[in-house]
Amino acid sequence: MIDMATLLAIVLMACVTYLTRIGGYIVLRNRALGTRATAVMEAAPGCVLISVIAPSFVSRNPADLAALAVTILAATRLSMLPTVVIGIASAGLLRHVMG
Repeated sequence: MIDMATLLAIVLMACVTYLTRIGGYIVLRNRALGTRATAVMEAAPGCVLISVIAPSFVSRNPADLAALAVTILAATRLSMLPTVVIGIASAGLLRHVMG
């Protein structure tokens, strides 16, 4: 049986995650964004992706470094979603193969 504190933590984390996802829509729903604000909003997913893969730059694990190279190559040729999928898949596969 799952501990009540663990269940409560999972539910609260899910709520906070959901609120951060819809928060931007709620705050900006009746506003017209300027070109600078639009550019910032469009750049945000890339910034999040970089913050997730940045630790791989200092990794000593060859599988992580190889997956990083594959992800960077994919990012130069593809849009965000395929790049993320390729990055995750290559990291999992290379970690499995290379250890």
